[in-house]
Amino acid sequence: MITLDQAKELQHGTILYHARNRNADGTPQRWKVNGKVKVWKRSPDKVEVPLKHGLRDHGYLLSLPNRDGTHVSNLNTMCLTEDEAIDSTNGTNGLL
Repeated sequence: MITLDQAKELQHGTILYHARNRNADGTPQRWKVNGKVKVWKRSPDKVEVPLKHGLRDHGYLLSLPNRDGTHVSNLNTMCLTEDEAIDSTNGTNGLL
């Protein structure tokens, strides 16, 4: 899984691996960082990472603080390495 600090350090062109979604051959889906990582000076816990997959799929990797102190985050859906993504579906990382 990706931590907040790792998300802030991502660069354009970095390949990430989806922890749950698989290709037809069973390998983890590859998502590419498609732009500049957006961070906020006033909210250091807030980050947006633009991603793309294939020709038409796109989305954002997000970590957004709420006003009540909780966080909305999907950082746990992506991994930095393919092996980590494979292990997460086998239950070794406690996901699923």
